[in-house]
Amino acid sequence: MSSPLRLAIFDLDGTIIDSRNNIVRAVADTAKVCGLTLPAAEMMPRVIGLELDEALLTLFPEVAPADITPARQAFGECFVRYRQESDYREPLFEGALDVFETFSAAGFVLAIATGKARRGVDYFLNQHGLIERFVSIQTPDTAPGKPHPAMVLQAMAETGVSPEATVMIGDTTYDILMARAAGAGAIGVSWGNHAADELTAAGAHTLIDRMTDLHQAVDSLIAQRLGESASAAAGEAL
Repeated sequence: MSSPLRLAIFDLDGTIIDSRNNIVRAVADTAKVCGLTLPAAEMMPRVIGLELDEALLTLFPEVAPADITPARQAFGECFVRYRQESDYREPLFEGALDVFETFSAAGFVLAIATGKARRGVDYFLNQHGLIERFVSIQTPDTAPGKPHPAMVLQAMAETGVSPEATVMIGDTTYDILMARAAGAGAIGVSWGNHAADELTAAGAHTLIDRMTDLHQAVDSLIAQRLGESASAAAGEAL
């Protein structure tokens, strides 16, 4: 009997990409350009992962939702400008390339679910030669933003993988809540933008502190969930 397809869905910012400094810089530049109050430094990582308009409205509460367009445009223009700078960096966290290789070699289907716009995702993947790695790429361009479950549900539908054989990997509570709402497994990483205890409280099945531990954690969680599903089905059949 062949093994079921297994799906690993990755968040980007704070999970795969070390992007916090660029995002904080863009928030500060947006505030300056638009004449808005600069948010407290501790607020900025809290919104990384949300769809852009929601993140900006949280950071700039003086802006009405109907008036968010100038801030959205300014924020996007920041990244267009930054990426033209010779010293611009949007690095992968150490070990990410090895993780993708390990997952692919083990027969996993790989996907992305991110609050980044598709244009930014494509830029990043092309810069790092990763565009062919991912079978499904989910962004707020085609689905509600996190923590709504739509991106995970769409990735599962596109790949034909069951919730029991799917795991979302992310650094924020939005990732964990999205995964759990979609019926998927949820693994939190400790090196990102939300604290480990927050990820646990949001419902993470497992937490990891090192990229090298990710494959084993995902493999074990899927095996456990498939086993539980099979046991439940056997019990119903009795």
